[in-house]
Amino acid sequence: MPWHRARVAAALLATVILWVAEGGGATAASDLPTGSQSGLPVPRFVSLKPDRVNVRGGPTKDHEVTWVYTRSGLPVEITAEFENWRRIRDWEGAEGWVYHSLLSGKRTAFVARAKNSDDLVPVRSDADPESPVKAQLEPGVVGTVKRCDGRWCRFIGDKFDGWIAQERLWGVYPNEKID
Repeated sequence: MPWHRARVAAALLATVILWVAEGGGATAASDLPTGSQSGLPVPRFVSLKPDRVNVRGGPTKDHEVTWVYTRSGLPVEITAEFENWRRIRDWEGAEGWVYHSLLSGKRTAFVARAKNSDDLVPVRSDADPESPVKAQLEPGVVGTVKRCDGRWCRFIGDKFDGWIAQERLWGVYPNEKID
């Protein structure tokens, strides 16, 4: 095993051991294991900064590019850190490594498709299922997450600004609170 793969494996193992030792399913950000490089929680959601991001098979430029994202602002989940590289996971579960400067701490999300449904998702004027509908969004629409109370998120994008049920977004954790 090349030295860099051994270091990655050791770092990942240490993260998993720490995560399990600290409760393994904690939901508060302060209870999550932190990245060895950033000191920030891992896992955590971030977004893609440029409109072209190479995803590699490992955490060096020597690893081949396995695919390329071509849209800035897409939410991804950081699942590991190694030096200046971050392993990310997308909404489809695909994982790969990107250089840290290609990621932004700006929280974005996209409207998730409900199982067996292509229904439009209501954006409401308030965090209340009875409040007026301001917009209807298709699955896949990306926006900025401004705030979440654990059940509802203030979601802003091109021609919409309102509240959406948190469970309908990919890019925030269940019950996560964002101020």
